[in-house]
Amino acid sequence: MNYSKQRDAIIKYLKGVKTHPTAEEVYNDLRVQNPVISLGTVYRNLDKLAKSGEILRLKEFGNKDRFDGNNKHHYHAECVKCKKVFDVYQDYFKSIDKQVQEKLGYDVLSHEVKFNVICPMCKEKIKEEWKWI
Repeated sequence: MNYSKQRDAIIKYLKGVKTHPTAEEVYNDLRVQNPVISLGTVYRNLDKLAKSGEILRLKEFGNKDRFDGNNKHHYHAECVKCKKVFDVYQDYFKSIDKQVQEKLGYDVLSHEVKFNVICPMCKEKIKEEWKWI
């Protein structure tokens, strides 16, 4: 993949945030310092970066893809209330890949796990809402 300033800016942005942004969020944040960047450029570069494995595309969170600058194997959790996505640094269970491969006979490249959670902030809000009852 050839070097481009826009692609470099996208990679640096994604590696610097922990929010797992959508393409639109990446675009809106990058526009502040680079007003000439287009949404199409962001989409194309995110697609290329995800296909090359430099970033992760998270498809299982809502109706829009989210992106992660951490391309190492790890899991994710999504708060069912506020919809924020969090990294879960749990050992990657490579043994599951092997078990499924033996069972199905397919070459398993990797697996994804999504945890549905209530984050501490939402949990606290729920407690506050129910205090008056």
